[in-house]
Amino acid sequence: MASSSPHPPTAPAVLVTGASSGVGLATAHELARRGHRLALLARGEEPLQRAAQECRALGAEDVTVLTVDIRDDEALREAVAQVLDVFGRLDGAVNCAGVVAYGRLEQLAAPLFDAVVETNLLGSVNLLRHVLPPLRAQGRGSVVLTGSLIGHIAVPTMSAYTVSKYGVRALARQAVIENRDVPGLHVSYVTLPGVDTPIYRQAAYAGGPAGQPPPVVWPPEKAGRLVADVLQRPRRVAHGGAFDPLIRLGFVLLPGVYDAWVGPLFARFASDRRETMPPGPGNVEASVWQGNRLDGGHGSGLKALGGLAVRRVRRIVG
Repeated sequence: MASSSPHPPTAPAVLVTGASSGVGLATAHELARRGHRLALLARGEEPLQRAAQECRALGAEDVTVLTVDIRDDEALREAVAQVLDVFGRLDGAVNCAGVVAYGRLEQLAAPLFDAVVETNLLGSVNLLRHVLPPLRAQGRGSVVLTGSLIGHIAVPTMSAYTVSKYGVRALARQAVIENRDVPGLHVSYVTLPGVDTPIYRQAAYAGGPAGQPPPVVWPPEKAGRLVADVLQRPRRVAHGGAFDPLIRLGFVLLPGVYDAWVGPLFARFASDRRETMPPGPGNVEASVWQGNRLDGGHGSGLKALGGLAVRRVRRIVG
């Protein structure tokens, strides 16, 4: 663990997991702009150090880094203890650590399926297990678990991710119930739409077209702002994505229609058939730090929607 020079304990101290890439990095940047003291946690040392430098430049009062795999419960326990030792207290925690695997359930190797669930769901459990006791002891604090629209619906070839994100949603609700006796302690759940991050190219694949975020895609900075806002102004559930409520409603109220359409729509908008991904573990079982960055270069997806609309109009008019 490395920390910048000590500062008086004036700014809130926040632990951010998955802080070296994507939404975690965007959240760390946003909290840095707000002058927080930050403990950045992820698996890769080099991208974490780069993230720490960026956060210091953006205005973070103090930054420390922790090279830890969130699946390792004992290592995470030690990391939280070190944060408390360095900062003197912990005011909040954000869990953005996450991995993805693509493949039909029977195609995806058991270790890859298990690693997705262990990272996304059991990693969230591990975080709560170790940050809740100090927050309860001080009688206040805020924890944000990041979820996904896919934690409310079902999509083809993403069974491990879907199961894990359903579990995160249930975990957040359970944590709210179990901590009602501490009014100053808040556990929030943020569900995000498609976000332009590197997670799609870093995913594990059983083989097939590359994944991509479905339109309309949020830039990571927008996701980071939402997560930071909920951390500072807690609410039980915060949903992102203008079309997500409609999708969730269709999944619940019109399951037959949803099931018939989700496959073709997923193949059209959530898959990049210009690129075929060979079977491989991606970054699911271990960090592949070279691919860590803020965005994934996917854009908003509006161009794809516009192109589809133009083609449909041309067919109609002849």
